[in-house]
Amino acid sequence: MAEQTGGDPLFQSHDPIFNRKELLHVGHVPDEDRIVGRDDEIQSVAAEVGAITRGDPPNNVMIYGKTGTGKSLISRHVATRAQDAARSNDIDCAVLYVDCSEANTETRATRQLALSLKDQTGYQQNIPLRGVGTMEYYQHIWGILEDFFDAVIVILDEIDKLDNSNILMQLSRAREARKTDAYIGVIGISNKVQYRETLDERIDSSFGHRELFFHPYDASQLREIMRNREDAFQPEVLEDGTIELCAALAAKKHGDARKAIEILKEAGELARRTGSETVSEEHIQQAQEVAEINRIEELTSGATVHAKLALYALASRIITGDRETYKTREIYKRYVGICDLVANDPITENGLYRQLKEQAFLGVIESEKTGGGRSQGSYLLHRLVTDPKHIVKAVRRDASLEELPTYDQLRENGQSAADRDVDLSSFS
Repeated sequence: MAEQTGGDPLFQSHDPIFNRKELLHVGHVPDEDRIVGRDDEIQSVAAEVGAITRGDPPNNVMIYGKTGTGKSLISRHVATRAQDAARSNDIDCAVLYVDCSEANTETRATRQLALSLKDQTGYQQNIPLRGVGTMEYYQHIWGILEDFFDAVIVILDEIDKLDNSNILMQLSRAREARKTDAYIGVIGISNKVQYRETLDERIDSSFGHRELFFHPYDASQLREIMRNREDAFQPEVLEDGTIELCAALAAKKHGDARKAIEILKEAGELARRTGSETVSEEHIQQAQEVAEINRIEELTSGATVHAKLALYALASRIITGDRETYKTREIYKRYVGICDLVANDPITENGLYRQLKEQAFLGVIESEKTGGGRSQGSYLLHRLVTDPKHIVKAVRRDASLEELPTYDQLRENGQSAADRDVDLSSFS
């Protein structure tokens, strides 16, 4: 019989599966001894912002890398250590974190910065939640910094989700413009390596940032990361081989530690829902499928329509064909037909190539340069790193693209066509 809480038989006082579930939460920043395979990255970020601990101006830095490569974790870890080191030198330093996927406008981001600063101080002025312009939030930021701090490190996570990048100019020029005497260091985080190309030339020049790149974890690093989360579970709940399988699946797909942890958490949830006393390899396999669909939907949610159509074109080629890899030109031909189906003007073949390149960086596809002999020269072959049905499902979540053929429709209508170009209009 389950242990009870407060005499109410509805609730258990003892979770049979989880012990410290917070270790599996995405936003959890683990202790230093739990951080794996990122010693060089820690040193690199510290080298850019470390001057703030000595009362000197820090460098601004942009960190690029695929999801789950430790960008946010290391940024917050280094910033917190810098804050502690600064305070030991009698330097009042604040650390501010903004998730730009949620605070995706300049007004929302500056409001969050102002409110966070107020929470850390005795600032008495009221900061309205709505009804005021962006510049009023900046005035509160400058006022709090001037009254309470010598320095601040601002982490802008998923910075590419901001509707404009003016905040970078405001923060980087604040001292020069005599808004505040506090030193401001900005750490921008993005999984879009081409983010800098979107910056206005004046902002790029003003920001003057250094760039760091985080590479995916390998299988051995993922295993160690997973082992450092074993105490999230009750003793002897994880069956032999589950950690190794979880790490191997994550390494094979994308080297994403965040998703590896998500798989482990979801496997535990599956075990609890089914009344199992242990987490098995079967639970890991089932959880991996759930996590992979979530990963694709997350990556495509902020992508352009043309990026989604490019992925759909490749997926539909694979589903209706007998190959796993296709040339850019082959994908483009299918893409043009898809654009016609959804009444969307196609971009150029070179534009499609850039969209595929971006998806390769994100880890949704893999692109390999190969040779076609003297007559054909070299070209790129693209393949998906996930099941094409996940791509089709994720793309069709976009309300403007839900009329695209489903996976089952593609299978049913495309099989007889083998690898010939399929007339997608027949699916409408």
